Amino acid sequence: MEEEIKHVRRVRYNGSHPKQFKEKYKELNPEKYADDVQDIISKGKTPAGMHISICVKEILDILQIKPNDIGLDCTLGYGGHTKEMLQCLEGKGHVYATDVDPIESEKTKERLLAFGFDEDILSIRLLNFANIDEFSKEGIKFDFALADLGVSSMQIDDPERGFTFKHDGPLDLRLNPQKGLTAAQRLKNLNQMKLERILIENSDEPYAKEISTEIMRVLHTGYKIDTTKKLADIIEHSLGFLKGNVKDKKDLIKKSCQRTFQALRIDINQEFEVLCDLLEKLPSVMNKGGRIAILTFHSGEDRLVKKAFKKSLANGEYSEISNDVIRPSKDECFVNSRAHSAKLRYAIKA
Repeated sequence: MEEEIKHVRRVRYNGSHPKQFKEKYKELNPEKYADDVQDIISKGKTPAGMHISICVKEILDILQIKPNDIGLDCTLGYGGHTKEMLQCLEGKGHVYATDVDPIESEKTKERLLAFGFDEDILSIRLLNFANIDEFSKEGIKFDFALADLGVSSMQIDDPERGFTFKHDGPLDLRLNPQKGLTAAQRLKNLNQMKLERILIENSDEPYAKEISTEIMRVLHTGYKIDTTKKLADIIEHSLGFLKGNVKDKKDLIKKSCQRTFQALRIDINQEFEVLCDLLEKLPSVMNKGGRIAILTFHSGEDRLVKKAFKKSLANGEYSEISNDVIRPSKDECFVNSRAHSAKLRYAIKA
């Protein structure tokens, strides 16, 4: 007699709506609760654990993907852009996708496989896009390439990844949680001047001196800054001198927290350095006429892309680059608030 399968009830939560990331069972199952998820999106919010792809139409217009093309998605993430590009191939051609996050890559692989995109048309590699020259060593070149440099919403929303201070979690901030130092470990290896420079260079933090001084003071007392809430509380305490009403002070503190977390994330994952490697190597992995789209969300990243594209145009590697940034529409920004800071640039291989 077959063993009876017991029904397991979902975990109950306090109140009328779930507040904790793991309790948001509808948002975390978009395929099963499609109507609920669409209702959340229509209100201009991003469902927990889900990433809404930005500038999809603009990117596809740039890449002009045709059946039999070979493409590269440097930042697989949730797979939204990847899915759209695969559909353009109409079952003919191939997309190679890279990512450094082993946790989300496996989830995305399963998601895309459910849509019918198997290894005959899609190859996913756990590879930092700074090393895309590995493809050239295998004789693989691309007709189109995309790099979406935004951190995926799945990573930001999950407190266990340490990217957000909205809910307490370990102070991690690594894109690949299996390699390198966590943000907590990194802070212990810095001095005040180095931390101040990181905050200024990576996020233009106006109170870099005050924040870095307070962080180092706290660390020197032996206190462990090992959770997101602890770091956010220290940042708030360092800005106690701010004037104004409660709401204005709260907004300023929130923005400084965002910039501090961003600066540390960029430092820990060496995001500027790997982007420079990508920009240097991209021309060598593209076929003649190959089209490149890069989506940035940080002024420093956009400056690097603009500078590299101009340099490659001047030395004859590219035949055309975008003169101005392309931005998401007002309608898209309303539906997805995370699109506001997006900037898109393109280049075409000579």
